[in-house]
Amino acid sequence: MKLSANYLYDLLPAYYRVIDQERGGPLRALVEILAREGKLVEDNITQLYENWFIETCDEWVVPYIGDLLGVRNIHEVEEAAVFSRRAYVANTLGYRRRKGTAPVLEQLALDVTGWQSKVVEFFQLLRYNQNLNHLRLHSTATPGLRQMNALELVHTAFDKESHTVDVRRITTGEGLYNIQNIGLYLWRLQQYLIGEKHISGENDAGKKRNVDARKINPADPESCYTFCPLGLDKHLFNNPRTEKDIVHLAEEINVPGLLRRRVLHDELEAVRQALVDGTSYHPTYFADEHPPVFQIFINGSTTAIPLKEITICNLSGCRKAPETKTYKEYLSDGSVSLVDMPITAAVDPVLGRIAFSDPGSIDYVLVNYTYGFSGDVGGGPYSRQASLSELTPEEIGWHVGVSRDKPAVGLETIHTTLWDAIDEWNSGPADTGLITILDNRTYEEALTGMRRILIPEGKRLYIIAADWTIQDPDGTPHRSKGVFTPDEIRPHILGDIEVEGTAPSTSSDGGGLLLNGLWVEGKLTVLSGNLKTCSLKHTTLVPDNGGLEVEPQESLIELNCERCILGPVLAPSEDALVSLEGSIIDHQAGAAISVPNGQLAVQKCTVFGTVDAQVLDAGNSIFMDLVEVVRRQVGCVRFCYLPIDSTTPRRYRCQPELEIQSQIKTLEGQGPVSNAQKLAIRSQVLNWLFPVFNSIQYGHHAYAQLGTLSPSQVTTGAENAAEMGVFNFLQQPQRVANLQIVLEEYLRLGLEAGIIYVT
Repeated sequence: MKLSANYLYDLLPAYYRVIDQERGGPLRALVEILAREGKLVEDNITQLYENWFIETCDEWVVPYIGDLLGVRNIHEVEEAAVFSRRAYVANTLGYRRRKGTAPVLEQLALDVTGWQSKVVEFFQLLRYNQNLNHLRLHSTATPGLRQMNALELVHTAFDKESHTVDVRRITTGEGLYNIQNIGLYLWRLQQYLIGEKHISGENDAGKKRNVDARKINPADPESCYTFCPLGLDKHLFNNPRTEKDIVHLAEEINVPGLLRRRVLHDELEAVRQALVDGTSYHPTYFADEHPPVFQIFINGSTTAIPLKEITICNLSGCRKAPETKTYKEYLSDGSVSLVDMPITAAVDPVLGRIAFSDPGSIDYVLVNYTYGFSGDVGGGPYSRQASLSELTPEEIGWHVGVSRDKPAVGLETIHTTLWDAIDEWNSGPADTGLITILDNRTYEEALTGMRRILIPEGKRLYIIAADWTIQDPDGTPHRSKGVFTPDEIRPHILGDIEVEGTAPSTSSDGGGLLLNGLWVEGKLTVLSGNLKTCSLKHTTLVPDNGGLEVEPQESLIELNCERCILGPVLAPSEDALVSLEGSIIDHQAGAAISVPNGQLAVQKCTVFGTVDAQVLDAGNSIFMDLVEVVRRQVGCVRFCYLPIDSTTPRRYRCQPELEIQSQIKTLEGQGPVSNAQKLAIRSQVLNWLFPVFNSIQYGHHAYAQLGTLSPSQVTTGAENAAEMGVFNFLQQPQRVANLQIVLEEYLRLGLEAGIIYVT
């Protein structure tokens, strides 16, 4: 039973309630206090019971339950949202029953790292003279050259071909194919599904959160489209199917890997052939019981293009639809006549492109797909509830929605354009306003000039990507003010944004603006005026299309960016306070951050481009170009990588300077060290100690991800022994260390395991 003030108040005799109402309700106020405290006690008692079970206990109880089972020695990862030891403790007995088997190693890797894995026993892939009493027909000496799908998987986690022996040790990352070698292939990138789920609510049933595909060349009516609304080539990812049994070995469909042309082509060809033959065929990647790997909707249709009308091909070099037939011919089983199957669209999953057989009939295209990235940074369809915890319904005085797909279900206001929402805000309806963008569509609207965002004195505006939650307590659906769910939504704004603080220059509260969850293909400019705060959380300002610029303000301005991907950040305003945390700032052609007259704080960021500031306080970050700071007697740079010639305040455990000094100190222990020797050490260290990224191109799935060739001084050089830079919060070294620890217990005697990163 849940305690409530109404429940306790109704237990009192009616006589006392009547007197209490006549006297203004002091007794009811007392009952409300008692109910509030009683609910805390009730919740605590409930949680004490829940703490008996590993599935429901608090996170702090997990190691205590693990200790009862003898689960020890694995490292605690600070970010519980990224990884928890709960699954490892819960499955411990299951591990021990099947100790030493490949399925257990796969489940271990998932439970202690949070990454999908595939275990390969390389002795099964060795080429050797077989015993006639134990023939292995699947292990052939030479590959079948007609088996294109199998050939494409050679030297991957799903390789089935035979190999000659490799005697080098797998633990050093050199050898693979040997009798005692076990390979653990890990997929570190996370998959993000766009538009695959149905929206809740009576009036929204059947609608999906689709994304606008974009023409590569808008002026050409026959141009190809891209799944990415930015018009970028983006490799599509698999939406992995959950393995239902611990004894099941992972297949390609079970991991968040990059989609391949061949496997999808063969599946769709099999679908068409089955239709021609009149037989049944159950596809894997497009199964009805799971969200498909992609869907395409044309001209506003609510029904996706059928699988039988989609073909897979290579569209590299094709910026317009290739001249192909609108059908394909198939020979029916047992017949000599050809059957024509219509083809509407050709898809390239490697480049993320779409071509139509009749492009002139296409007005616009909506898509659903899955992409990959290292973590929850920038605008994305992941949950951002924690970043908006301070925004409660009681604080919201004005709330409107923006959507092209979702209608109003009550008296709430749903605009179809951002312009209309901003116009209503600029008319001054309330002190605190909230605009929720409810879908994943592209809004080609420049919020500039007469339509710029105005922030009056003391007022605050929040523009967020979130679903305005539909409630139905009495049978009538409605949306309550300030009730929202910031999850599964990532709208795209195509255009620049300007914001102006209109407070008087003498005011100390110029108001504020907060953007959360947006994907902006344009520049955000804070115009001259009086704006107190400008905050960006989980937002992308596409690096190649703009950045963030703060024009000189009449009073102190605070600029805060958290978990963002940004172009250049320029804040020449006097005494500006700029704080960047967990973000990527990318302007490789010049100044990435410029705060010449203010204070700059950078924590856990990756910066591509130069940095200049009056005062700098930085930690756990990677600066790939020169850093120039005017006032070096204040501030500090800690646990960072930055070019050694940078001009900064005092440095503490920064690379490559730390490694150079360590080697010189070691040499000094053996005797005097000359300047020539010091210069030689410096030159030698600078030749190898620098971050190596898998990609520095925005839009690539491995953008800003440190590669395996990066030195350990960078990958474990942060204050918490994790990697420097934006993905410090992933705690990857700790997760890998946990995996290596548990392998010692569950790996069979005489075997060696090597960790291989697929993504």
